Amino acid sequence: MKQARIAFEGRVQQAWEDHGKVRLADGRRLDESEVTWLPPVTPGTILALGLNYADHAAEIASQAPEEPMVFLKGANTLVGHRAFTPRPTDATNMHYECELAIVIGKPARNVAKADAYDYIAGYTVANDYAVRNYLEGFYRPNFRIKSRDNCTPIGPWLVDAADIADPMNLRLTTRVNGETTQEGSTKDMIFDVPFLIEYFSAFLTLQPGDVILTGTPKGTVNVMPGDEVVTEIEGIGALHNTIIERKA
Repeated sequence: MKQARIAFEGRVQQAWEDHGKVRLADGRRLDESEVTWLPPVTPGTILALGLNYADHAAEIASQAPEEPMVFLKGANTLVGHRAFTPRPTDATNMHYECELAIVIGKPARNVAKADAYDYIAGYTVANDYAVRNYLEGFYRPNFRIKSRDNCTPIGPWLVDAADIADPMNLRLTTRVNGETTQEGSTKDMIFDVPFLIEYFSAFLTLQPGDVILTGTPKGTVNVMPGDEVVTEIEGIGALHNTIIERKA
């Protein structure tokens, strides 16, 4: 099942995918363009992975990490499907990052890899933009890059974990203005989904609604105001976003 959070007729509602339409609880079926899309989950903690694909690490001249490179993000970063993300006026290289997002379904503490999938509610698509020229030398990625307002579109759908047979074999694609610029597969993650659940739950209790962003493969390119960016993951959905300009 694919579900979403939307705003329609002045209130926030749950909705479901129904043969290409958006179905409301009262049975009405609407076009995507008739609703305002919200992030499909209201997150608690957002844990994000840097350099979790070796090809992306090589792409930006970094070494692949020997253990997860993790940073926290604020809920202010999330924005829904078909929304807008600002590019600062002083940005010289701002790029998308198509990522599989894991949504936790129940409290998880000291979970073994073999049991990890039992703790996942579902999956969605995230696009975790980075302003590369804001990078600081002594740690990465830094707060100014990754916790900007509206810098992480997410959605449109939260797909039940049971509906994804193998989350470690999903195709990821990004298109900018209709042109394919990024292709990869979750099978190429350095630290896979079960490993990450075990790793995080060993030192913190993961709670329902917590989100783990799992990193991006190679193929990140600079985007400019007016660009439409579509990040898509096989079986989960296509997340549309448009870049606008804003003073840094």
